[in-house]
Amino acid sequence: MDSLTQIVLGGSLAACVVPAAHRRRALLVGAALGTLPDLDVIPLTLLGLDPIANMTWHRGPSHSLFVLAALGLLIWMLLRRIWVPVREAPRAWLLAIVLSLLTHPLLDAFTVYGTQLLWPLPVAPAMWSSVFIIDPLYTLPLLVGFIAAIILGARARARPFLVAGIALSTAYLGWSLVAKALVEHSVDEALAREGRRGARWFSTPMPFNTLLWRVVVMTDDGYLEGERSLVADRGPLHLRKTPSDTATLAQLRTQLPSVARLHWFASGFVKIDARDRDLVISDLRMGAEPDYTFSFLVAERIGDEWSGVRPVQLDMQIDVPARLGEMWQRIWNEPSAAQVPES
Repeated sequence: MDSLTQIVLGGSLAACVVPAAHRRRALLVGAALGTLPDLDVIPLTLLGLDPIANMTWHRGPSHSLFVLAALGLLIWMLLRRIWVPVREAPRAWLLAIVLSLLTHPLLDAFTVYGTQLLWPLPVAPAMWSSVFIIDPLYTLPLLVGFIAAIILGARARARPFLVAGIALSTAYLGWSLVAKALVEHSVDEALAREGRRGARWFSTPMPFNTLLWRVVVMTDDGYLEGERSLVADRGPLHLRKTPSDTATLAQLRTQLPSVARLHWFASGFVKIDARDRDLVISDLRMGAEPDYTFSFLVAERIGDEWSGVRPVQLDMQIDVPARLGEMWQRIWNEPSAAQVPES
């Protein structure tokens, strides 16, 4: 999730569990710890990694539940030695510190990006994909509670604001899982209708909401893509077909570590296509055809063969206001039969 959300979540949780007299200090400590895992972008940048390595190591060790639990214990032990509030309420502060750190990657796992919760175990990143990386309806209750607690400080009225903010944001996460289940029921029906049971697919909410969802289904020669509005859609889910050079992708996965790494990180939800003499791989989970947040030049044609190059991230070419306008209209309107392309 975005930094503001992690700040107010960490601060709210910490302020909820410490004594009232420590509340304002816990807001600041929890806010700092809540955003700490995302500071891995600093060492990753300094290391000069290629963009695929940079992308796939973010939300790696810094987001591991094992690493953060150990780090939280070390921070608590240090603060207990040097800071009076932690010595006055050691158990409450241990809980505050651990909650602020561990909830960061757990919340990130509700997005589609991919969070390596169990690093260093060799398991695929978690991508529960029930909320977009920025969702105002999740953040707003936490922000209101956080601001109220700053203003009210140790007064008794502050804690109900914090509890309400956490409860409402958690309820919204619960709703996002219900919404996802409704969408996935439509996907199951569509795949059964088209004889594609067993295909690999994912669903994820469109930006800033949980009412409009994007669905991607992998095929032998590319993938299918469609949208589902929980407000407007009553008919079957329709999917559009996009080709991808899956044979070349399979070959390059064995030849280029960067391609293999991105394929693993994205759980196989990638496409590859030739653009003149360049070969580009795109992460299908973030963006929509033909614009993807993470697209990388990974090879160039030399003669009749593809030769790997150091990955280069390509700029996303998209008219954001126009896309958001289209998304808003799609939430409230189901396409007519004439507008639905064949899959």
